[in-house]
Amino acid sequence: MNAIPSSRLLILACSATKRDGPEYLPALERYDGPLWRTLRAVDPHGEKAKIAFLSAHLGFRAADWPIEMYDARMTEQMAAAMKTGDLGTRWPRPKTQRRAMPSGEHPGMHIYHLCGGAERRVFRDVAMVGGHLYLDVMRHLVSLFRLRGYVADDARITEINGPIGLMRRDLRRWLVENDGEAN
Repeated sequence: MNAIPSSRLLILACSATKRDGPEYLPALERYDGPLWRTLRAVDPHGEKAKIAFLSAHLGFRAADWPIEMYDARMTEQMAAAMKTGDLGTRWPRPKTQRRAMPSGEHPGMHIYHLCGGAERRVFRDVAMVGGHLYLDVMRHLVSLFRLRGYVADDARITEINGPIGLMRRDLRRWLVENDGEAN
C-alpha cells in the first residue's frame, strides 16, 4: 500500500476466493473475489484510500497485513460476538481463559496503523462494502472509530451492498470520485 496519507478508508468484506502462494500473503493479494479484483484494477498502487477488511475468521485488519489461507463464513452468531467487543477485543477470540496474552489481533491496533500511527490522520470519507452481516459489524466498528477519533464525527459514510455487478460499479465510483483531489 502507498505510504501517502489518505483521509479515505475502504472496509471490504473478505473473499471466499483466495489466491494460492506462500503461506502468508498480504490480504490485498490473497483475496481474489470480484470486489478485490475491482479494487486492484481501479487502484493498483493503493493511492485512493487506505484499505481494511473484515473477516469472520480474522476480524478487522489492515489489508496490507499478511494472512494465510482459511475458510470461514460470517454467521449471525459471529457477527453478534464481534459486536460485543470494543477496539481492544482480540479476534479470533482465545479458546481458553489462560493468564497469558490471548492470541488474535484487535481492531484498535489496525485502525491505529491505518491512521498512520502517532501521526493520527482522521478519516473523513468511509466506504463499507459487503453483505448485510459484514455491514452490521462494520457499522459497529465505525461507530467505535468515531468515538476514539479515528473517523471524523462528520465523515461521509457510504454503504455498498446488493448484486455483485452493482457493488463492483459502486465501489469503482467511490474509488475514483475524488481522483483530482489530494488525499
